[in-house]
Amino acid sequence: MASLARSSLLLRQVRPAVAPSVLSNAVRAAAFTTTAKRSLLPPLPQRVEGTVNDAARIPPTSPAHGSYHWTFDRLVAASLIPLTVTPFAAGSLNPTLDALLCATILIHSHTGFQQIIIDYLPAYRVPRARKAFSWGLNAATVIVGLALYEFETNDVGITEAIKRVWKA
Repeated sequence: MASLARSSLLLRQVRPAVAPSVLSNAVRAAAFTTTAKRSLLPPLPQRVEGTVNDAARIPPTSPAHGSYHWTFDRLVAASLIPLTVTPFAAGSLNPTLDALLCATILIHSHTGFQQIIIDYLPAYRVPRARKAFSWGLNAATVIVGLALYEFETNDVGITEAIKRVWKA
């Protein structure tokens, strides 16, 4: 049904029977929109390297960026389960366990956001934006790490704060 409202199909159906001035009004009425079509974001800068017949560039392989990185991310994510449950189930307020929980959450968040930057900002297309976002992520990780350290040493700690909010 929606294809009937397309202007290209309408032109084919109406053209022989209607004058051109009426046709333009019919096309405007059939479009069901009042604004021009615009892309949400402009396309990224395009750069052609080589010729059409050249093979695609394959990046150099490295085991650290493949399975080892994935295994490390899975281990950190899996370690968050016991580190999150233990302080609340055992009732202990051990500052070492609390600091380990904060550090693991910080590492997990940093590596997750780093993967988002790597996936959505390829270095060969937008090198300056990727570098800016990477530096921004590193700065945010350091600031959050310092804030968590201050909260652990000068205040009640993350698990006690969660307990207090939960009981409130």
